[in-house]
Amino acid sequence: MRVLGIETSCDETGVAIYDNKKGLLVNKLYSQVKLHADYGGVVPELASRDHISKIIPLIKNALKQADLTGNDINAVAYTAGPGLIGSLLVGATISHSLAFAWRVPVIPINHMEGHLLSPMLEKNSPKFPFIALLISGGHTQLINAIDIGKYQLLGESIDDAVGEAFDKIAKLLGLDYPGGSALSFMARNGNVGRFLFPRPMIDRQGLDFSFSGLKTFVANTIRNNNMDPQTSSDIALEFESAVVDILIIKSKRAIEKTGVKRLVIAGGVSANHTLRLKMKKSIIKFGGEVFYTRPEFCTDNGAMIALVGMTRFKKCINNTMDIIVKSRWSLEDL
Repeated sequence: MRVLGIETSCDETGVAIYDNKKGLLVNKLYSQVKLHADYGGVVPELASRDHISKIIPLIKNALKQADLTGNDINAVAYTAGPGLIGSLLVGATISHSLAFAWRVPVIPINHMEGHLLSPMLEKNSPKFPFIALLISGGHTQLINAIDIGKYQLLGESIDDAVGEAFDKIAKLLGLDYPGGSALSFMARNGNVGRFLFPRPMIDRQGLDFSFSGLKTFVANTIRNNNMDPQTSSDIALEFESAVVDILIIKSKRAIEKTGVKRLVIAGGVSANHTLRLKMKKSIIKFGGEVFYTRPEFCTDNGAMIALVGMTRFKKCINNTMDIIVKSRWSLEDL
């Protein structure tokens, strides 16, 4: 069986084909980063228009590379939310049209479930149950993943998502959008100990996060210093260290609370090298295991949607001909 996965939730157009025996056959991705860079963030109308122009060529290219036709596809899965409504509608309408023409089921997929299960694309993949730390530009959540479709929200950011905080501080440091990876690169030249930033909410009970206070503290530090390349690197290093410390402390607390020793980190920010290194070292020392996927599958992509589509297709979950798109869609509502 083969599932075509389509991802158009924000500013990446992703198409992939997943085979239940051979695994991922092909994964195509077009990023709109250059399109939105001049605006310092994603422009929804431009995003949806670009999806329209790129999606069909990507689908044709994917089928050609896999040496398949529509007759070889058994189901079509698409991101139905959360995301930008205009962008989601592009993927939804294309998916339903293909499914109707090919006479196969169409499966709406929760974008965050795609990220949560993305480590299953790897050979060393987690088994249920596990704790998932979902970290991206729009989400910072700790999830108790009990089974497919059975997810319990343990904690989330009460303000900025961690990826959003990275991009905002990067902008203040003069880095181009999206600035998260550039900030991490800048931090490599930083001096440890020159600055000390707060770690919000680590002394409070519970598993919620807050990054707005940290962001404000860093912004004031930038404003009150004569900025030069070394100062920028020192600030970047301490900011990254503060964020990583918060994520590690909260993740360990979630393991303690649930007794589940397996931890998945997923989403765009999970590609951060410092986070991976420190999280793995800390959780192993804590008696747990850490799972994550290769960097190319951390950002939005069609592979994770095709994977979840195959999982749900085999279980006959969510097959529907109703066009479904949701700007907000909690994992607990699956």
